Amino acid sequence: MNVTVDVVGEDSHDVAVDADATYADLLAAVDLSPHAVSVMVDGHTVPEDQPVDADHVRVVRLIKGG
Repeated sequence: MNVTVDVVGEDSHDVAVDADATYADLLAAVDLSPHAVSVMVDGHTVPEDQPVDADHVRVVRLIKGG
């Protein structure tokens, strides 16, 4: 399965993943930690352990500080 990963404010990546891949696997393929980002499909966040079922996702980096 091929998935386009758009990292908001950064690059887009075309990633090939196995049919049983999760969103965490997809993030690992673009060298991002699921603890530092949120994955969105059709405007809704998806859990990192959910199987990938979309061909286009948006990734938003989480910002923390004080």
